Amino acid sequence: MAISINGSAINLDLDTILIWCLVGLVAGFLASRVALGHGLGLFGDIIVGIIGAFIGGFLASAFHVNVQVIGHPIISEMVVAFAGAVVLLLVVRLFAGGGARRRSWS
Repeated sequence: MAISINGSAINLDLDTILIWCLVGLVAGFLASRVALGHGLGLFGDIIVGIIGAFIGGFLASAFHVNVQVIGHPIISEMVVAFAGAVVLLLVVRLFAGGGARRRSWS
């Protein structure tokens, strides 16, 4: 299956989906460790990383930032996905209020 985004074709085959999952896993794992201090599990890290890749890509294009590691395009994608995932987790943490805090009635 091929999808055209901004005139460039993206082939959605098994290899592409596995690369998205790998980039999402690494970026989500690192971002959850940085932003939260703990991981979110395998699927949580993958989802956060993939959503973070979209957010990071949008922010990079909005601010005209181009991240390139010469000869390693997957590492460049991981850097953008990591930045987007950190932004995502910080915004979620900001609106979540830090979880349930209990008062001790001593």
